[in-house]
Amino acid sequence: MMVEVIDVLPWVKTRTRLGKWIDDNRKTEKWLADKSGVNKNTVTALCNDVDYRPHNGTRTKIIKALMSVDPNVSAAEFW
Repeated sequence: MMVEVIDVLPWVKTRTRLGKWIDDNRKTEKWLADKSGVNKNTVTALCNDVDYRPHNGTRTKIIKALMSVDPNVSAAEFW
């Protein structure tokens, strides 16, 4: 009998869809903060806190930065 154990390791970060996108596209949170003009702490929250919801202006800045990598990206993918 095989038992599947699902345990969150304390050193593994929970990532949001935005955080996973950044990881998959080999970008960093610092890159996104610099490219978008959004505060680094806000970007960190957007990448790690699944309950964090950005203001519309912040969303727009983030999406514009992401579109420089993938022109087909949309806010609906993340929020």
